Amino acid sequence: MSSNQERSALERFLGIFTEVKGGEGTTALLLTLNVFLLLATYYIVKPVREALILAGGGAELKSYASAGQALLLLVVVPAYAALASKMPRKRLINVVTLFFAACMVAFYALAQIGIPYLGVVFFLWVGIFNLMVIAQFWSFANDVYTPEQGKRLFAIVAFGASFGAVAGSWLSGRLIAPLGVEQMLLVSAAILCVTLILTNVIDAREQAAAVKAKSGASGTAPEGTSPKGTEPEALDKNGAFGLVFGNRYLLLIAFLMLFLNWVNTTGEYILGRVISSTAEEAVASGQAGGLDVGQYIGRFYSDFFFVVNICGVVLQLFFVSRILKFFGVRVALLILPLIAFGGYVLLAFYPVLSVVRWAKTAENSTDYSLQNTVRNVLFLPTTREEKYKAKQAIDTFFVRAGDVLSALLVFFGTTYLAFQTSHFAIFNLVLVAIWIVIAVRIGVENRRLVKERELS
Repeated sequence: MSSNQERSALERFLGIFTEVKGGEGTTALLLTLNVFLLLATYYIVKPVREALILAGGGAELKSYASAGQALLLLVVVPAYAALASKMPRKRLINVVTLFFAACMVAFYALAQIGIPYLGVVFFLWVGIFNLMVIAQFWSFANDVYTPEQGKRLFAIVAFGASFGAVAGSWLSGRLIAPLGVEQMLLVSAAILCVTLILTNVIDAREQAAAVKAKSGASGTAPEGTSPKGTEPEALDKNGAFGLVFGNRYLLLIAFLMLFLNWVNTTGEYILGRVISSTAEEAVASGQAGGLDVGQYIGRFYSDFFFVVNICGVVLQLFFVSRILKFFGVRVALLILPLIAFGGYVLLAFYPVLSVVRWAKTAENSTDYSLQNTVRNVLFLPTTREEKYKAKQAIDTFFVRAGDVLSALLVFFGTTYLAFQTSHFAIFNLVLVAIWIVIAVRIGVENRRLVKERELS
């Protein structure tokens, strides 16, 4: 849509948070609502996942199933890429979203029957569902916006994801008691169908805008064209992993996500280890205020997640767009690893709860806001095929690979190397140093690609 249009009241309001030009407000708001509902759906499903897996096999089985998700993605990602090669954009999103909604209904039916090991299958499925539908949404958003638009407007869209996680958690806590655990799957399926309607509305708006741009201000489509004719075609038959390993820029992003998740997951282990020992000491010394160990840990995490989410929302609304506008992608990429590096330097020498808590608060809130936006901005100058196929591989398999590497580090560190908490922090420092080098290289490549696209 033309940036010369007069800004509406909506666009002037959104301008509080980032630069919004005339004609951009409605699509930005629809995309924000779309990702809000997707994240709310996931956080409604999460309690169902935990109930089924823990009741059916315990925490150990849950740990093994987490590693199994990475292996399963080796099959799922190529299958998605093959589907993307056969279907245009709108049909691809419709088919994949309806498939996941139908799966929710099927799992509800199977839960009523009492199928054995359903918790394991459902846990694996949720891990695939969460990563794939969110990656697909951001592929669509990357396809809708130019690099210049995305750099400005993704700050608003990503707020929908942050707020959707909070709202979904709140909603699930109030619906489980009156509806029941398994019934939450039907609620999630219904919400997922609403996101599909929004996607089709956005797609139709952008096709109509493309036709109008081609035909001029009169809005009359050129001869032989129609809104349907502007729908992006199906992609080439290249494989998702082949695209990643055959492109230096995409491979750098893949390793960025792997190291980021490896560091973050290991940091979560450090936090869990410190709060567990602190809780045991507080209860033993009578300083836990009458709480047992489980209650002490639960209260801590409740407060911790609340502060992280609040900080993340504030950063998303008031800082992310301004950092991208005034400092650019190259600087924005370095902020989280530098925060993480400073935090783990402190933890290497002072691995106490107060230090761990605030180091992880800074790391997680920046990850959920600025870093989440930047990693999606990185795909703006890529091709459509790379947006849909390579992004799926990176946002699913390489993210889960970071989880697996962290699990292996914890296993060998505790079983064979007798690592203390400070040792895990030092190991994370090494990982963050590699992460910083990768981020610098990505910044250089991103600037080159953006310039090439501007000249083309």
